[in-house]
Amino acid sequence: MLKIGLTGSIAVGKSVVSGILADLGCHVIDADETARNVARPGTEGLRKIVESFGSEVLMPEGELDRSKLGAIVFADKEKRLLLNSIVHPLVIEAQNQRLLELEKEDPDGIAIIDAALMIESGSYKRLDGLIVVWCEAAIQLKRLMLRDNLSRSDAQKRIDSQMSQDEKKQYADFLIDTSNSMEETRRQTVEIYDRLALLGDKSFLSQRCREE
Repeated sequence: MLKIGLTGSIAVGKSVVSGILADLGCHVIDADETARNVARPGTEGLRKIVESFGSEVLMPEGELDRSKLGAIVFADKEKRLLLNSIVHPLVIEAQNQRLLELEKEDPDGIAIIDAALMIESGSYKRLDGLIVVWCEAAIQLKRLMLRDNLSRSDAQKRIDSQMSQDEKKQYADFLIDTSNSMEETRRQTVEIYDRLALLGDKSFLSQRCREE
């Protein structure tokens, strides 16, 4: 089974690409969904988060208040790194377990791990290749403002808190530009899927990724 990472900065259209790949028959593992699962009530993940950030990040019924926690970590790099140090190992462990299950079910298939912080966490290194989704900076800013109902300055702060798109692109085996139409995004995604489907020997891996 080919194991491919899918990543990109905030509001660049990564979820659209993920959906297209799922429609094409890939097994998509969503890191956001996994992160929610490892921080449900009663989990070790939630216990560690509350231990580090306090009970104020909980809703009255005991669920994690993700909006409140997000506001805290977006405004403080050290707290963001602390949260990542708690959640990332748990997410990777859960992903690896799911990959083992999928490989037994469909050994010739393609598994896609969809994760925004895959490069930052270094978790892409355990996979066979990496797709980076990107778009023009002005389009990214506009999408984020509309999606999350943010002011221009608040949206730009969120973008600036992440690794830049240009830097992420340096890690890519495949690039998908979502700046234009949905049809163009789909065309690029299908083209990459077709290439992956033909590469059972994993020979497409870049020398850079093999060395890392």
